[in-house]
Amino acid sequence: MLRTLSIRDFVIVESIELEFSAGFTVFTGETGAGKSILIDALTLALGGRGDASVVREGAAKADITADFALSAQARDWLAANEFAVEEGGALLRRVIDNAGRSKAYINGIAATASQLRELGDLLVDIHGQHAHQSLMKTDAQRDLLDSQAGAGGEARAVAAAYKAWRALAKQLEEFETNAANVLYERERLEWQVNELEKLAVKPGEWAEVSNEQSRLSHAASLLEGAQEALAVISEAEEHPILSQLSSLNLKLGKLADIDAGLQPIVDLIEPARIQLQEAVYALNDYLDRVDLDPARLQAVEARMDAIHSAARKFRVPEDELPQEHAKLATRLAQLADATDLDGLRKQEEKLKAAYMAEAHKLSATRARAAAALGEAVTRAMQELNMTGGRFEVALHPCEPAAYGVEQVEFLVAGHAGVAARSLAKVASGGELARISLAISVITSNATTVPTLIFDEVDSGIGGGVAEVVGRLLRRLGQERQVLCVTHLPQVASQAGQHFQVAKSTLDNGKTASRIDVLDAKSRVEEIARMLGGLEITATTRKHARELLAS
Repeated sequence: MLRTLSIRDFVIVESIELEFSAGFTVFTGETGAGKSILIDALTLALGGRGDASVVREGAAKADITADFALSAQARDWLAANEFAVEEGGALLRRVIDNAGRSKAYINGIAATASQLRELGDLLVDIHGQHAHQSLMKTDAQRDLLDSQAGAGGEARAVAAAYKAWRALAKQLEEFETNAANVLYERERLEWQVNELEKLAVKPGEWAEVSNEQSRLSHAASLLEGAQEALAVISEAEEHPILSQLSSLNLKLGKLADIDAGLQPIVDLIEPARIQLQEAVYALNDYLDRVDLDPARLQAVEARMDAIHSAARKFRVPEDELPQEHAKLATRLAQLADATDLDGLRKQEEKLKAAYMAEAHKLSATRARAAAALGEAVTRAMQELNMTGGRFEVALHPCEPAAYGVEQVEFLVAGHAGVAARSLAKVASGGELARISLAISVITSNATTVPTLIFDEVDSGIGGGVAEVVGRLLRRLGQERQVLCVTHLPQVASQAGQHFQVAKSTLDNGKTASRIDVLDAKSRVEEIARMLGGLEITATTRKHARELLAS
């Protein structure tokens, strides 16, 4: 569950530190006071998108930190992703500066926003104030049913099987349509691959033959230059350098015995003599290896011409001919398989059968979940003053698709004796809000996420229904931590912990949000305000105490 939330310089929040308890907690306050800002800040800490606009005006950065007690799944995730577990909890932190740059941390270790989202999905489930709008969309209805059914893995398996099947079916269709072109392409590729196989260019060969050609073509010059250098250093008839240097070194060595001041010079000349002697050995070795070989030069140049001609023909650099050969051979193998249309058809039928098996398995899971969800939401509708109303989840057969072989549609009958029709067509605003809330509460029971957040999901509800909503959320809070942003006194009065959000003006004239934990007396005043507006009377206070007592 969420233990603490720290917010710094976020939108109109300067600094807030909140501690949370288990059970049902509400946030109330005037419209525009910043109640939903808290949810936005927590969403950011859980990996939501953010930019420079979330930084409070005049501040350098927004900093949000959320501390959670760990569930078993979250603990396993931390271990699998090599994040330390500190004091049995998870500390999620998000920092966004006024240039829009974002940093994320998990237990003090740098993380990515996607990692925050992955961990956040195991810790918190947020039902937004516009959740009922998504219920109008077919995709959202299908995702909600699959989530309720625990069919995420089956749905992914269906999508993967569909992708494999359709990819091969498309390939088969193209080959059947362009059979003549495929045959021509195959013949062309066979000729190209055979050509390159005969040439058999090896990786790195072009550089090797180029170097060898350069060496062989300049062999005479290389021999002449090496011999000349050897003669000058050690084999000249008159005064070779090495002989002169040795004599000079010997002479200076004798003089150094007379004057030690010459010894450093001797020490400098001796290494030069040694290096020259090493050069003589190296030149002799080089002359033994370099030889005039016109026949080898002719063979190397012929090989270079063949490689160069092939490179021009295939329009690639000479050193890329091996890669071109591999690419063309792979394409030829694909076309060879493609010309076996009977084999392709059998493979396509096999992939289709595999898809249909996965899809039918998913259909059965959905059918069971649809019946259970329909019954549960119908029961909740009776509690929410929709007596005689009925909720159904219809599964309409459709053409095979990535999501399966049925369309999911939510149907509702607002009263007894009427046929259920599409939720998007028959539900009024108030009915839609109540149905959405019922679905949220029921689907939350199916999840293992320890913290549930409801952001004004009770909008459009009032009167006795609001009191029922409060009791539903309180009941849910007996099993999970439930945080709710609400404007209804009937809901707020059911909470075990109550925060009031208010705006205030700072000394610099700027507006900021503040949050106070309400005690018993303050709760009466806040509930009375929610009941009676600006003017609080003894009657509204009495009504507030009655709500809290109930």
